[in-house]
Amino acid sequence: MIVVGLSHRSAPIGVRERLAVNREDLPTVLARFRAIDGVSEAMVLSTCNRMEVYIESDLDPLRQRQLKDRVARALGELGGRDVLPHLMNAAGDDALRHLFRVASSLDSLVLGEPQILGQLKEAIVAATKAGTMAGRLSTVMRSAVQVAKRVRTKTTIGSGQVSVPSVAVDLARHIFEDLNGHTTLVIGAGEMAEAAAKLMARAGADMLVVNRSAQRAIELASAIGATQVPWEKLNVALIKADIVIASTASTHHIITRKQLKGLRRKRRGRSLFLIDIAVPRDIEPAVNDLDNIYLYDIDDLSHVVNESMAGRRQQAQRAEAIVREEALMFMQRQQEQAVKPTIVALRHRTRTVLAQELERSCRARLKHLGEADRKALATMLDAAVNKLLHAPTRHLKKMASDGNGHEAANLITQLFELEHDAHPNHGAPAPSHSGDDTASTDITEDRPSLMR
Repeated sequence: MIVVGLSHRSAPIGVRERLAVNREDLPTVLARFRAIDGVSEAMVLSTCNRMEVYIESDLDPLRQRQLKDRVARALGELGGRDVLPHLMNAAGDDALRHLFRVASSLDSLVLGEPQILGQLKEAIVAATKAGTMAGRLSTVMRSAVQVAKRVRTKTTIGSGQVSVPSVAVDLARHIFEDLNGHTTLVIGAGEMAEAAAKLMARAGADMLVVNRSAQRAIELASAIGATQVPWEKLNVALIKADIVIASTASTHHIITRKQLKGLRRKRRGRSLFLIDIAVPRDIEPAVNDLDNIYLYDIDDLSHVVNESMAGRRQQAQRAEAIVREEALMFMQRQQEQAVKPTIVALRHRTRTVLAQELERSCRARLKHLGEADRKALATMLDAAVNKLLHAPTRHLKKMASDGNGHEAANLITQLFELEHDAHPNHGAPAPSHSGDDTASTDITEDRPSLMR
């Protein structure tokens, strides 16, 4: 697996928003990366804090490095050349550990926030529906979901209420010690906007809700006891508001410097605090130049986050240990799976040779044997095959888990001329369909009968 992309760790919001992908455009973007020469599967994870492309490829390691460059160039074509210096990439084991950390919210702006797991699941569904992910990458992603669930179960990293929306509300509390009597305008009605609106309502603020979809705004306003304002009355709501929390899926600014400058007289000099938790940003950064206008974006929230993360950082150490353990076990399982065709072929070849010899003997020197004796002889030879190949099978799996399976499998293939075996299971292992990729590597192939 290869991952190429950027996040809040490598790029400021001004760069990240250039690569933000909305749901409507996602199938087209997925198809674009899947069409890159050498890519067999592709999934895009696009959130307010990251845009990462996960791909699978059958290319050798040298050509995979070239493939990473092609994916990076494609990202540059989407977001402009300025994004290129901020891109990170990883492959193989490093990419796997990165994915597990992302899924477990160890790489999030808000450590332990729960939204990332839901966003990852949505990305999996989108790639599956688009037909760009159906094999090994699906197996890896399902395992990442299971790892994240184990982290949630085994640690308290997600305890308490710390998320981007909650941090936005904490920031509002820093600005106004008491939110009672202050009007908060929430622009948007998606998951993040809804979470922020509910938290602000509980804190006692007078709530206004504006959204392009009037029905969705009415539903949210009804749920929190807010007033729904039609989209075309946004300026009216901005005049009334003390605090604005913006979180829409718009691809352009919905609040501009010129717009707010024109409203200053009607606001009678009152200060306006704007919290923009959207990516791309909903509010033009230049509004900060206006008197009594104070804008905070999602990167500014990191300062508030740092003040409330001490307890979660302790739990993060336990979570990191779980991620390392799960990544190691996954890699070992994958390595053992890689030698499974060799084990299948070796057992098949051994049984085939013995079945042929037994049949030949039963037609000649042993033709006097009755049916019961022939079955007993076949059972004995079958047991002998299991005992004879038990140690080689065990050692091959051990060598695979140590990273030496490829060389050992090649040697066995040459020694026993397994490349000439026409057994249908001799080939690349089929991808696991288990939810957590814990399928056993025990060999259960159809056995050639030792009794004809």
